[in-house]
Amino acid sequence: MKEFGGKVLFLDRSDINTDEIIPAKYLTEIKKSALKPFLLEDLKLEGFNPKIDIPGKKVIISRENFGCGSSREHAPWALEVNGIYTVIAESFARIFRQNMYNCGMLAIELKRNEIDEIFRLFADKDCECSVILTNEGSAKVKIIAGSLSKSYSFTLDGFDKALVEDDGWLGYADKKF
Repeated sequence: MKEFGGKVLFLDRSDINTDEIIPAKYLTEIKKSALKPFLLEDLKLEGFNPKIDIPGKKVIISRENFGCGSSREHAPWALEVNGIYTVIAESFARIFRQNMYNCGMLAIELKRNEIDEIFRLFADKDCECSVILTNEGSAKVKIIAGSLSKSYSFTLDGFDKALVEDDGWLGYADKKF
């Protein structure tokens, strides 16, 4: 199973679309690894430089409707080859969200007031995030910056949890069928 958690990349914008996650001109690449240097290269966000800001980050925290736009598996793949297995947002485009889980990755939805609080408390700090999934079905995200920490509960249905535990749809299918 993938490691969920690590250093946080804050993207304080709604409606980050799949063309911004991985530009369409790279969709002809045959190997996932070829997508790695192009993650978020077209994202327009003041002060953001993907070459400097992405390396070492393992979690993205953003606003609502993350992954909107064209439906493509390349967007989660570009995150995956960069070691980013967790995206936390208020909401996700339906197909992007499912593609994340199909790849064995987490698309965690938190309430708007919780996302607002996370940005207010943590966005200007060097942060770590840990994700705790239990067998009882409870799940939470913990954001840590020095001595400041805060936890947020979220729901993860049984099928999505199984996809994450089996490293995606292929692992799940191999196990079940």
